[in-house]
Amino acid sequence: MTDDKKTVKMPHSLILENRSSLTATGVSNVDSFDDQTIVAYTDLGELTVRGRNLSISRLNIETGELTLAGDVSSLTYSESKPEGGFLSRLFR
Repeated sequence: MTDDKKTVKMPHSLILENRSSLTATGVSNVDSFDDQTIVAYTDLGELTVRGRNLSISRLNIETGELTLAGDVSSLTYSESKPEGGFLSRLFR
């Protein structure tokens, strides 16, 4: 059996200017956000941005561009969310 669906990976880059403006490309989704944490998904894993007074200035899922403002204190990558949802994580 062959899978006709091919996932196209978007190029991913980060541009941080003066720790106050961040532009990320290759973003496929934003999972959650508040004024201290923004969690976004990329083809390279989950990107967590931490800081103060964070706000999303622009988000375009079609082009994969995310722009945010605030005082950025850290950028962290982790593996993407596990497939299968809550129950598969519960019974591991």
